Amino acid sequence: MGKKVAIVLSGCGVYDGSEIHESSAVLVHLSREGAQGEFYAPDVEQMHVVDHVKGQPTQEKRNVLVESARIARGNIKDLATLNVKELDALIIPGGFGVAKNLSTWATQGKNCTISKVVEDTLKAFHAAKKPIGMCCISPVLAAKIFPGCELTVGQDKECEKDEDLRNEEDEEVEKDEDSSQHASGETILPDSQELFVTLDNTLPIQAHGL
Repeated sequence: MGKKVAIVLSGCGVYDGSEIHESSAVLVHLSREGAQGEFYAPDVEQMHVVDHVKGQPTQEKRNVLVESARIARGNIKDLATLNVKELDALIIPGGFGVAKNLSTWATQGKNCTISKVVEDTLKAFHAAKKPIGMCCISPVLAAKIFPGCELTVGQDKECEKDEDLRNEEDEEVEKDEDSSQHASGETILPDSQELFVTLDNTLPIQAHGL
């Protein structure tokens, strides 16, 4: 029987939720390996809603679980109901929802807080010594919760034009006392001491609507 992997989403759409391409890619690769993906998301209100045409916040209010259900085609569960004993691994795709809805990293950087249900989930998989995969911006969650783990922070060509933007994410992650590494578009970094596997950043570091 194939492995069962929890996929934790943070909404639907790169600027205020999960990055849809990354989420789909996770499913494709799990399927190729004969694994079964199970979607979860916290049942909370989004930090804000971003118009993905204009790249600007709107006055709408949306729920993270409800929006994440778009990617999962409705087959999704409240993250609070996740039972680590029934799953073999955890993957968190990127997207600004990680920094806005799963944590307050987008507005508070190194002083951010992590959603309790997200933190509890990560700690449960870590304590059970089950693999944790983190894409794009999501490694900042591990940096905050598990100081000392090895993570990718990625690179962005647009941000390389601006030194402040280029260094912003690196500095914030390093302040959380992890061992961060630059990554190219094909970099996968397995932590040598922990069961973390992180993929590089494919998003601009500057958060839309902030």
